[in-house]
Amino acid sequence: MEPEATLGAYRIVSPLGAGGMGEVYRAHDPKLGRDVAIKVVPEEMSADPDHLNVILNWQATLER
Repeated sequence: MEPEATLGAYRIVSPLGAGGMGEVYRAHDPKLGRDVAIKVVPEEMSADPDHLNVILNWQATLER
């Protein structure tokens, strides 16, 4: 994704990194009024229940 692209309500600011689990971007969340990190996972990973559980557990850990 290119800077200034949108993903839902988020505006992409810049790429942060990429790896085996997907790509991570710095994005601006207008509701929170601050930048956040967004991970975009490949479709085949999000369709696999085991991979989806890993992603959701990672997200829950970060939200604590």
